[in-house]
Amino acid sequence: MSGSRQGGRRDAGERADLARTVAFDALRAVNDDEAYANLVLPELLRERGVNARDAAFATELTYGTLRSTGTYDQIVQTCAGRSLADLDPPVIDALRLGAHQLLSTRVPPHAAVSTTVDLVRTHVHEGAAKFANAVLRRVGEQDLDGWAEQLAPPRETDLAGYLAFRHGHPAWIVRAFSDALRGDAEALEAALIADNEPAPVALAVRPGRGDVEELVSAGAQPARWSPYGATLVSGDPGKLAAVRAGRAGVQDEGSQLVTVALSRVEISGPDERWLDMCAGPGGKAALLAGLTAGPGAQLLAVEKHEHRARLVEQALRGDPGEHEVLVADATDPPWPEEDFDRVLLDAPCTGLGALRRRPEARWRRQSADVGPLRRLQISLLDAGIRSVRPGGIVAYVTCSPHLAETVTVVDDVLKSRGDAERVDARPYLPGVPDLGDGPDVQLWPHVHGTDAMYLALLRRK
Repeated sequence: MSGSRQGGRRDAGERADLARTVAFDALRAVNDDEAYANLVLPELLRERGVNARDAAFATELTYGTLRSTGTYDQIVQTCAGRSLADLDPPVIDALRLGAHQLLSTRVPPHAAVSTTVDLVRTHVHEGAAKFANAVLRRVGEQDLDGWAEQLAPPRETDLAGYLAFRHGHPAWIVRAFSDALRGDAEALEAALIADNEPAPVALAVRPGRGDVEELVSAGAQPARWSPYGATLVSGDPGKLAAVRAGRAGVQDEGSQLVTVALSRVEISGPDERWLDMCAGPGGKAALLAGLTAGPGAQLLAVEKHEHRARLVEQALRGDPGEHEVLVADATDPPWPEEDFDRVLLDAPCTGLGALRRRPEARWRRQSADVGPLRRLQISLLDAGIRSVRPGGIVAYVTCSPHLAETVTVVDDVLKSRGDAERVDARPYLPGVPDLGDGPDVQLWPHVHGTDAMYLALLRRK
């Protein structure tokens, strides 16, 4: 009996070590190879046959460590007494992983330290393992609040700096969120907290090909506001028959709402030619294709990059309509002006609205990225207005709340052209609460439970 119990404990320990090893390898891929956690982690879990319980632990370790990398780096550097630049990258990732377990999980401190030291011993060498042991013991001398009191700027004099440390965001992003929230400190902190909560798996059916009831019967819950959406509480969406057959796909509810809003705006005259200017990877295009109005209606889905265009083709495969995918640069359109009735421009952006899904993005993006993206957004929106006929509608969408990528882009384009005007977007998101003063809409994770999608609707005069 005693031997059996010891074996059970040993097996449990081995499973926990497997979860930590997978998390460590995912961190190495993200930080050394610039992989994306949402792609590399599921692949590692499948390759190594990790069971559901340990997969959940590995996911929490990976995503939690990535979310607060900047905070953990400050703490680790303080405890190491040297710059992180002087350490081997595998040691840095292991120390981040250990710090996360010590400061943000219920893992017992001795387990957090010993298992991390084992990782360093296995992947680096004994000397590095002894160093990691010493550093992590210092990390564990205080909780996260204690480290914030020691290392973060005072909340009273530098709110952005304090919240950046406490909630694992670069200070420039915190300031951008604060600007978008009009300086509301309570809403700002709520937004940062929501960014660190795991995002649910959101699904969207392809109109004309699938229905929400099929997803619900497979265990999903209906979305709150999107008539085409559902939320998968647990499990792999790729195992759902509707997803495998292309009747549904993974798509945030906010992304669904802004797409559907374009289809709901009243226009006079023909309503047959729709354009998706930046269509890759195809989720919005697939939704639009099912929403195109009337017989003979057609969607042109444009994507600059061939590999992403292939994803759009795959998403549209099986749609009963006649739709076209074109590889082209939408800033220099090969189609005539005033050729479309409705235009969707989901512009390339910093992606700050989806940080809960892509935790590593907050540390990869820099404030210097905003300027070039803004210039591209202005160029694309100008092309989008030229592409729509008088009386037609353009939806300008970004997955970012940064004012330099949202309201001010629209302001500048409208001032420079004079032949388009804003349409109040709020009536076209029926039932969605707290949409602000309009006419544009900014969704938020902490308010709406969606990605922070921005929508402006413009009518060509």
